[in-house]
Amino acid sequence: MRLDCNIWKVSTLVLLFFFILVGGLYIYKYNVWSTPFEIVDELGGNIFPSAVLSVAVTDTVIVMPADTPYLGNPKSCIAIKVKSGKVNSKLRIKVSETPFFSESVSEFILPKSKTEYLVYPDIVWKYQALKDNIQPTPVSVAIGAELNSENLGQKVRTFSVRSINECLLGYNDSKQHFHETGIFFAAYVNEDHPMIDVILREALNTRIVNRFLGYQLGKDSSVDRQVYAIWNALQKRNFKYSSVSISSLSSNVIYSQRVRLFDDAIKSSQINCVDGSVLFASLLRAINIDPILVRMPGHMFVGYYLDKKHTRKNFLETTMIGDVNLDEFFPDEQIDSTMVGKSQNQISRLTFDKSKEYANQKYEQNKKNIEARKKFYMYLEISKAVRRDIQPIAR
Repeated sequence: MRLDCNIWKVSTLVLLFFFILVGGLYIYKYNVWSTPFEIVDELGGNIFPSAVLSVAVTDTVIVMPADTPYLGNPKSCIAIKVKSGKVNSKLRIKVSETPFFSESVSEFILPKSKTEYLVYPDIVWKYQALKDNIQPTPVSVAIGAELNSENLGQKVRTFSVRSINECLLGYNDSKQHFHETGIFFAAYVNEDHPMIDVILREALNTRIVNRFLGYQLGKDSSVDRQVYAIWNALQKRNFKYSSVSISSLSSNVIYSQRVRLFDDAIKSSQINCVDGSVLFASLLRAINIDPILVRMPGHMFVGYYLDKKHTRKNFLETTMIGDVNLDEFFPDEQIDSTMVGKSQNQISRLTFDKSKEYANQKYEQNKKNIEARKKFYMYLEISKAVRRDIQPIAR
């Protein structure tokens, strides 16, 4: 009887050891008690190609992490939130390939123990794929992690890669603080586009000016004539107003605006207030006249400085470019004193002056809110300083 009892005890201990061993192997293999991590971002699961491309070659970080501490480069857009183990824990992150970026492996040291970190792995973007994306596209992002050589498993999250034509206006962080990101409009001002020279040649062909000298003559009238020559050339291209500005993005976290790229606007001869403003700003910057983008809720217009020291300025309502069809009027070289009505250049100059009058009035009406930088009001000089932060984008 006593022998049977001992055998039972030994059998129980062996069986218990077996279960502990199997359970330990299961936990080790499947990381039941592993430190968890999650995939996070600041933009509600959205990736904006325009935001990625415009800062790709700069050190600028526009979308800053709300949580601290963080490691890595926030320009990556995608991060994981993970809790460290011991002091100087070693973290290894593997990001799987998608149509928009290649596979990458990043390693980090988490200096503090038992601390939650926001970690941005390297994202090897496929820039051409971002440029070619013209409508929102879902993409599954798979990320695996190891902490101190312990496998934390893999997590998958679906992001929406927005159209290249969507400009990020601003976002609310996790603490519901609003962050203005209107500086991204500078990405759509493209003074390097090859079509610039074509349009400037057309502007010179109007004979309104003989050359583009920027501020060299030091006269307001000289600057105004150069700006008018560009206005006239665009009118002769029969640009029309087209109110295509609404994005499909529906969010109380992210705010965006649809903007045509330079070549899209030129090919379609269609502009809304934003398209026309960034198009005109591109041409002004190309002739060394410093442009300004002025934004208020639901509207944008372009401005320009009349002098190199930026003491005087004018504004234009670019949607008025399409208010008239110059083909309905006589070319100046064909009109004579017996004809009744205005010539093409006369009607073009009239709309140019009306545009300045309207835009300057709008600016004065909203000046207080613009200067106070109220939400969705913006005064953005496309300056050398801005260009150090935001580069032009194009397909």
